[in-house]
Amino acid sequence: MSEPVQETPDRYGAYPRLSAEQIDALASCGQRRTTGTGDILFHEGDPSYDFHVILSGAAALIEGYGSKAEREISVHGPGRFLGELSLLAGQPALLSAVVREAGEVLSIPVDDVRALVAHDPTLGDLILRAFMIRRSLLIEMGAGIRIIGSRYSTDARRLRDFAARNRLPYRWIDVEQDPTAETLLRQLGVTPQETPVVIWRSQEVLRNPSNDELARVVGLAEPSIAGSDYDVVVVGAGPAGLAAGVYAASEGLSVVVLDAVAAGGQAATSSRIENYLGFPGGISGAELAERATLQARKFGARINVPASVTALDAHDGFHLIRLADGTEIATRTVLIATGARYRKLRVPRLAEFEGTSVYYAATAAEAQLCRGDQVAVVGGGNSAGQATVFLAGHVAHVHLMIMHEDLSRDMSRYLADRITALPNVTVHTSTEVCELAGRDRLEEVVVVDMKTEHCRRIPATALFVFIGAEPCTTWLDKQIAVDRHGFVLTGPDVPADDVTGLRQGTPRRPYLLETSRLGVFAAGDVRSGSIKRVASAVGEGAMAIRFVHEHLRLRQG
Repeated sequence: MSEPVQETPDRYGAYPRLSAEQIDALASCGQRRTTGTGDILFHEGDPSYDFHVILSGAAALIEGYGSKAEREISVHGPGRFLGELSLLAGQPALLSAVVREAGEVLSIPVDDVRALVAHDPTLGDLILRAFMIRRSLLIEMGAGIRIIGSRYSTDARRLRDFAARNRLPYRWIDVEQDPTAETLLRQLGVTPQETPVVIWRSQEVLRNPSNDELARVVGLAEPSIAGSDYDVVVVGAGPAGLAAGVYAASEGLSVVVLDAVAAGGQAATSSRIENYLGFPGGISGAELAERATLQARKFGARINVPASVTALDAHDGFHLIRLADGTEIATRTVLIATGARYRKLRVPRLAEFEGTSVYYAATAAEAQLCRGDQVAVVGGGNSAGQATVFLAGHVAHVHLMIMHEDLSRDMSRYLADRITALPNVTVHTSTEVCELAGRDRLEEVVVVDMKTEHCRRIPATALFVFIGAEPCTTWLDKQIAVDRHGFVLTGPDVPADDVTGLRQGTPRRPYLLETSRLGVFAAGDVRSGSIKRVASAVGEGAMAIRFVHEHLRLRQG
């Protein structure tokens, strides 16, 4: 008699067991089916798959099923459900589901599951929370795609950053340090000179793919977003853009949200946001972005990543958005929510180390690279403070450099107090970085005391830079009025002579969040005079949709 299949223990609520009442609710839109040992419920890479509840027997989730690199991720018995975040996000399956013990499953089409999640808060929260935790566990385990390359390669860094920003589970294999790398490359027929490569479904090899190519393979990109039927196109998928997507779609507007890198914007790189209303224990920027993205899609918003917008134009009474790939989108209104990008230090050799040792975000991906090392953080605001606290839990020592004497001058008091209490953090006040030193990667940061002008060297294998931001507005090409720093002017700040419309006649004055071109709005960090906080960006994104409705009403009148 065979041994009973051992279930994977539940971790943090990742593998909850459904109640009889919850299974009955799902059964109303599902189909029962018997299973035999070895049956495949869905394959790794399937573009879509059903939501499965185990009624009897057991099933395993396996990475690389049938290959030499096969790995069992988890095993589930009666009352548990299969799948992870890719199911609700409409992305291909990251794992295969294989029946380990014959029994019965309940299979529910994914569209019906989305409807249940939307209308049954208790069941919806249970499924959503489990799926998000499972995605985090897959990221920790290094499941999903594999990226093979050199840590000194800028393209390898680009691919890893793209995967991390988009919360794609991946395993990093360093050709210089991982003893399995050479063997694996030989098996795949790839030379070290052809790296970096991405392995998808344990067998498909992508040689140095662009971000667009990788997005298409893993199912991030929408099939087609061209057309002229949109009520609003949101450019930028940070907190402001995602909030606008949620409110526009929930109120019946046709909306597409575009971002050149990833949903969540700069906020998604924050390890923990502790002052966001409703989350007393804090929430990571990545989790907030995932929740907002799913929420927007639930209401029907289309979110396309990566989609790099290159120009804003006008044609036949519509605003025209042009993308880098040649796509043109005509829309009745536009919301600019492109945010701002972190400024760079003006020091020698910065570009040389940016590919390997200089970072503008502190996430689990960067922390993994620096584990056990000494690192340096530059900046005195909340972003620098959050990065310092997060990194202190992963590295040997953090050196925080600020240009003034008071840590709490530009940083929230709770962060400043926490940093002061950390034993492996040194705060260097009145200090400025003047030089970077090292061979293939950073080894030391040279700093100068701004009072004494004395220089000294601080050991650091990585430098994290958070020194303010510049608006992402170059794509507007002077078609929208901006302030002297390049941030978009809105409402009463727009000079009367700069106001234009798509139609003839005397233009009205812009609404509060409307730009110099009527029908084009701005929200979040890109807007002149905005408060650079996640909560305010979310509020502005939602408020902008109220003004979009007003503009559309006048347009139809």
